[in-house]
Amino acid sequence: MRHSKVINHLGKTSSHRKAMLANMATSLIVNKKITTTTAKAKALRTYVEPLITKSKDDSTHSRRIVFSYLQDKKAVAELFREISPKISERPGGYTRILKTGNRIGDNADMCIIELVDYNEGMLGSETAKAKATRRRRSTKKKTEPAAESKAKTPKAEKAVEKEAEIEETPVEVEEIDETPAAVEETTEITEEPEIVDESTEEEEK
Repeated sequence: MRHSKVINHLGKTSSHRKAMLANMATSLIVNKKITTTTAKAKALRTYVEPLITKSKDDSTHSRRIVFSYLQDKKAVAELFREISPKISERPGGYTRILKTGNRIGDNADMCIIELVDYNEGMLGSETAKAKATRRRRSTKKKTEPAAESKAKTPKAEKAVEKEAEIEETPVEVEEIDETPAAVEETTEITEEPEIVDESTEEEEK
């Protein structure tokens, strides 16, 4: 029984498997992506990612440890000079596996394993999304006054219209006729009739 057997031997001896993974890791570091079977890609990921993490500390000790695994000076120089600055802020997960279907012949499950920070297509889509969010923020600020005007209730709009109508309606002023005839009529109306005392008239007589 294969209980607790985590390592995939890939049908090879220990020495053959280590040599194959070292060669695949060298190809991945130099070319930034390779095509292989899914089983080998998963085994390569657990092999190469600790070496990439080790490259963050650019020291002689780190370079010697990585060289003991890869046995390739060109790959070690590429890892510490080119790849290490790009992945310095990434906390793991340096590789990506993209499945491509089955291989013609033996029907093996094939895939592409690549370094995440070197896929320009996916990095470009992330920057485009960030720009789109900035545009949305700017349009919200412009539409705030329009939203406030729409928020007014119909009752408030009617009250404003009534006030405008009251201001526009002219006030009627009665015209006063200042002709002489009109003035005489007004004086006749205002004059009080004289009260005659009959007792005083009889005494005079």
